[in-house]
Amino acid sequence: MLFYEHVFSRLNREAIRYVVVGGVALNLLGGARSTFDLDLLVDMEDENLRKIITILLELGFRPKQPVDPMDFSKREIRENWVHEKKMKAFNFYKGERSLEEVDLLVDCPVDYPAAIRNAEIVHVKHLVIPVIAVEDLIKMKENTGREKDRLDIKELEIIKQQRNEAAG
Repeated sequence: MLFYEHVFSRLNREAIRYVVVGGVALNLLGGARSTFDLDLLVDMEDENLRKIITILLELGFRPKQPVDPMDFSKREIRENWVHEKKMKAFNFYKGERSLEEVDLLVDCPVDYPAAIRNAEIVHVKHLVIPVIAVEDLIKMKENTGREKDRLDIKELEIIKQQRNEAAG
C-alpha cells in the first residue's frame, strides 16, 4: 500500500489542485529515497487551501504551528506569515511521533501553474497522481544546499538520461 494513499484518494475525490514534489515525487518518478513527509505544491487560491486543510484535519492531521490552520487559507494572513516569519511551508503531522507529515509549500522556485503544466501523471493502483516533472524537481533541489538534495539531483539526472535513451 502506498504510504499516503488515503491522502491522495481524498485530494483527488475533492478535486484539489496539487502536485507532488520532494522525496515522494522522486520515488514516484522512479528514484529511491526513504522519506516520511509528503511535500505538496498547491494552487494557493483560498478555496483550494480551505478544502485541503479540511481534508487533512478530517484525516487526523494537525498543524505543527500553534495557529488556527484555516488562517493559512486566508491570503492576507498567509502572506504575512511568509514575509514576517519567513515561512517556507505549512506543516501538518499525524501520530505522536510525526510518522506521517504533509507539507504545503509556499516558498518554491517552481510555482504551481508551471508545475502542473509540466507535471507527469503517475498511476498507482486506482490512483492518478500529478507529480512534478524531473526538470522542475531538479530546479527545486538545486539551491537548497542540502546533501540529500545533491544526491537526489544525481539520481534525477540518471532517470532523465535513462528516459532519453529509452525514447531514443
